[in-house]
Amino acid sequence: MLQGLIGRAARLVREVQRSLLPPRPAPRPAPSASPAATATTLAPLQRILLTDGVGRTLFEEYAGHRSSASGDEETGWVLLGLRHADEAVVLATLPAGTQSDASVSHVRFNSLAQVVASRIVRQTDRRLTTLGVVHTHPGTLRHPSEGDLRGDRGWVGQLRGKEGIFGIGTADAVAISGAQFAYQPRPNVFCLGELRFSWYALADGDAEYRPVAVEVTIGPDLARSLHSFWPTLEGHAERIERLYRQQAGLKFEVTVDEWGPGLVLTLPLAESGDSLRIVVRPKGVRYYVVQAGEVFEVQHHDEHLDHGVYLLLAELAARA
Repeated sequence: MLQGLIGRAARLVREVQRSLLPPRPAPRPAPSASPAATATTLAPLQRILLTDGVGRTLFEEYAGHRSSASGDEETGWVLLGLRHADEAVVLATLPAGTQSDASVSHVRFNSLAQVVASRIVRQTDRRLTTLGVVHTHPGTLRHPSEGDLRGDRGWVGQLRGKEGIFGIGTADAVAISGAQFAYQPRPNVFCLGELRFSWYALADGDAEYRPVAVEVTIGPDLARSLHSFWPTLEGHAERIERLYRQQAGLKFEVTVDEWGPGLVLTLPLAESGDSLRIVVRPKGVRYYVVQAGEVFEVQHHDEHLDHGVYLLLAELAARA
C-alpha cells in the first residue's frame, strides 16, 4: 500500500512538473486509469476555452509581475481544467511561485507547491487534470522557443490525450486608446492593453506547436484563493505533501477572515466527528482538537506541521 501511495504521488509530481531549461530524460508515462482516459478517445485539440476568472488572473498577475522588481524575468502558471473530445476547458491557474527559478530567458516552476495546490483544487472536482502551461517572454517572441519545445516534448506525453496547451505572454500588443476590454486580433490571441497571450497546442511526437483558437466563457479561477497565500503554501508544501501521503482522509479548506488568508487541514480521528485541525497562516501554524462537538486550541506551536500532528496524535493516544 505504501509503495502504491508513493507511486501515485510521483506520477502527480511528474504531471505538474515542467521546466523551460534544457530537459532531463523524459519520465515514463503514467498508466491510464480507465479506457475513457486513453488518448484514443480524444481528438486533437481544436479549441481552448478559458473562464473569465482565469483570464483575469493571467492579465492581472502578468501586469503585476511587470511592475515588480523582477518584471524583466519570465513568469508563468500551470493550468488545470477539463479535457473534452477536442477542447480543453481551463478552470484554474497555479503560479510559478516565489521560489521559482527565473531569469530573462527561462522559468522553472516550484513543482512541489503546485502538487499540493492541485490536490487542494482537485478536492472539489476529481476530474480536473493538468492541461498545460502559460509563461511569459520579456521580449517580443510570441511563439514558444526552441528551448520550450525541447522541454515540452518530454512532458506532454504525461497529459491526458498526450497533448498540452501552451500560452505565451508578451507585452507588445497595440493598445487601443480608451479600451476597457480584451480583443482578439487572431483566433489564438487575446490582448488587453499592451499585454498579449498567444495560444498553442503540442501533441506527443509533434515536430512543432500549432496555433489553437481560444474563447472565453463565464466561470471562476478555482485556484485564485490560493494565490495570495502562495508564499506560505510554498514554505509548508513539503510537509503538507508528506502528511497527505501518510494520513488517509486529510482534507483541505482555504479560509479568509480577519486574520487574513489561511489553509485549514482537517484530519479525522477514531471517534466519529472528532478531528485535528491545523490552521496554516503567514504568521504561523495553530493546532486544534475537535471532540464531542467542541473545539479546543492546543498550546503547541510547532511550525513543522507534520511533526506537530504526530506529537498531538501521540498525546491523544496516551490519554486514551
